Amino acid sequence: MLDVPLWLWAAFAVTVVVSLTVDLLAHREAHVIGFKEAAAWSGVWVGLALVFGAVVFLVLGATPGVEYTTAWLLEKSLSVDNLFVFALIFAYFRVPRAYQHRVLFFGVMGALVFRGVFLAAGVAVVSRFTAVLFAFAAVLFYSTYKILKEEEDSFDPGRSIAVRLLRKVAPVRDEYAGMRFFVKEAGKRVATPLLAVVAAIEAADLVFAVDSVPAVLAVSDDAFIVYTSNAFAILGLRALYFLLAGLLDRFHYLSKGLALILSFIGVKLILQASHKLFSSSIPEIPSPIGLAVIVTVLTVSVVLSIRRPRPTTVEGTLPAAQDENGVTPGPAGEQPPTQETRETGDPPQGS
Repeated sequence: MLDVPLWLWAAFAVTVVVSLTVDLLAHREAHVIGFKEAAAWSGVWVGLALVFGAVVFLVLGATPGVEYTTAWLLEKSLSVDNLFVFALIFAYFRVPRAYQHRVLFFGVMGALVFRGVFLAAGVAVVSRFTAVLFAFAAVLFYSTYKILKEEEDSFDPGRSIAVRLLRKVAPVRDEYAGMRFFVKEAGKRVATPLLAVVAAIEAADLVFAVDSVPAVLAVSDDAFIVYTSNAFAILGLRALYFLLAGLLDRFHYLSKGLALILSFIGVKLILQASHKLFSSSIPEIPSPIGLAVIVTVLTVSVVLSIRRPRPTTVEGTLPAAQDENGVTPGPAGEQPPTQETRETGDPPQGS
């Protein structure tokens, strides 16, 4: 384990808290986030991640610096799958575009907490039971198989465990009430669909953690490296979603690239475990090589996607169409928010 000075942990915590506070204040008013605004915020989050990586490099050394950068880039690339699910959830619940950033903000807050718990548990297990790395490798190989065979598990936001638990705990009304999560109806406190959307986002992140946690633990088993890299990757998810939401379907080779990355990380885990358990003569894959492979695969995937576009758009891959009110279409039979709710952000009279 690295000997991380306390001030570096404190600097990380302050950076995250200040960044989230500034982000929340900058988006306190509901509005549709355009491409330019999303690009600017994406630049901010990427810049913060790289600056922090430079600090890690200077304070902890070259190897931790490379591990941090590799883990951050790996998590960033794996999070692309999250963006497709975000689009699916927003379409299912017919979330107005002006409210989507608030949903993702609280989704990120929850992800920071849950990822911290999972990563801490993963680091503790790996430090005591090296053989668990073989199980992690098996998870990554299975994920690779599902991607290549296009057998990704379907995700039904309305039937996720988090949403079902929410509906058991509190009644959920049919219409949005601006950016509020609760309103009073007939003297009773009821949840708005916006809270159900946050629950669905959190449930989706728990599903994706099954892949990302074993993958990042293949890069490093140090708690500081794995958590800070994950945190900075997660912080930039919202801006990345608004930046790429309309473009994701064009990068059709990216999923194949991610499958290749996962299989490579799986091999890295097996070699790492074998080196520790069986023989020191079994080689491990150095972090610089891992970083080079990830960068190369991602670059080639994006370039191929641009140079060899799909002949036709695959229906249903990314529900990006929206009406004049900025509402994504939902399942047939569901009623959209009322015109009054959309225009004023307030619930109908009597709510």
